Amino acid sequence: MAGAVHVLDEYYLAITLLVTVAYQLLFFSVAFTFKFDKLTDFAGGTNFVVLAILTLALSREPDARQIVASLFIMAWGLRLSLFLLFRVLKTGKDDRFDDKRDKFFPFLGFWVFQMLWVWIVSLPVTVLNSPAVRQYQPQRSFGTGRDIAGVILFAIGFIMESVSDMQRFIFRSRNDKTAILDKGFFYLSRHPNYFGEIIIQFSIYMISVSAAADGPVGGQAFKALYATIVGPFFLTILLMFVSGLPLSERPGAKKRYENGINWEAYQRYLNRTSILIPFLPQIYERFPTFIKRTIFLEFPMFVFDPAKHSDAAKGQPAIDGRAT
Repeated sequence: MAGAVHVLDEYYLAITLLVTVAYQLLFFSVAFTFKFDKLTDFAGGTNFVVLAILTLALSREPDARQIVASLFIMAWGLRLSLFLLFRVLKTGKDDRFDDKRDKFFPFLGFWVFQMLWVWIVSLPVTVLNSPAVRQYQPQRSFGTGRDIAGVILFAIGFIMESVSDMQRFIFRSRNDKTAILDKGFFYLSRHPNYFGEIIIQFSIYMISVSAAADGPVGGQAFKALYATIVGPFFLTILLMFVSGLPLSERPGAKKRYENGINWEAYQRYLNRTSILIPFLPQIYERFPTFIKRTIFLEFPMFVFDPAKHSDAAKGQPAIDGRAT
């Protein structure tokens, strides 16, 4: 069996970082020059595909585990990028960049963060395909309990994320702002797409780390594979504390309350539906606040309290939930 190609370092960390920086800067130059940000998310998602193809090709004769893990992150990245491209083309603009599009460094800052996101989240597959891991032969055949569990979790996460993304897009295109999406996966979770995305990344990590947990990989490569758990944890932290829940939970509730957009019905939805982890609402609404704030991750930073967080806290919202 031909050994993996050695490029810059034995874990492919440098080459994947350089490719990611170059790829994102290329798209950034187009976006900034032409004030065209519709390709921003497309550049992020397809970058995962580029890195997976690159490292898989450099490994020369990949085994089934490498192929499965690489295909999984490619499928996730491609679906996400195509969906976000479709959505921004339909909506016509990306409001995130309204205050950055004409400012070089603030706009570049987003792209730099996207570089880190792609490179870090790709680490499980990058290291799995690297010479440091491939030097340990023969690898245990794909199909261990951990591999199978990873495949099942990926299927669950992929279905949940892709279906809920389309469900929300269709719902918003067919309903006004007073409507509440509480059907399908949104019946069980307020953010099933985020939950699915998190499950996907941990499933890919499970498959990747099997080369060490159930195979011959040892030494520093063993430690490196386990250390790539930073990838799924980074994405989880990003969704929970940076760009996901913090931008939608409290701000969304505040907007509904202050504008009287069906607030009472939305408040009931908040009380009975888990913020992230899917759970039956009939049971969830009966849980004490302590359980919701801990086990179900609905931390105080996500909760909207009209008395504390509303600019119109002293005013009286319309009883029937409509703006006066």
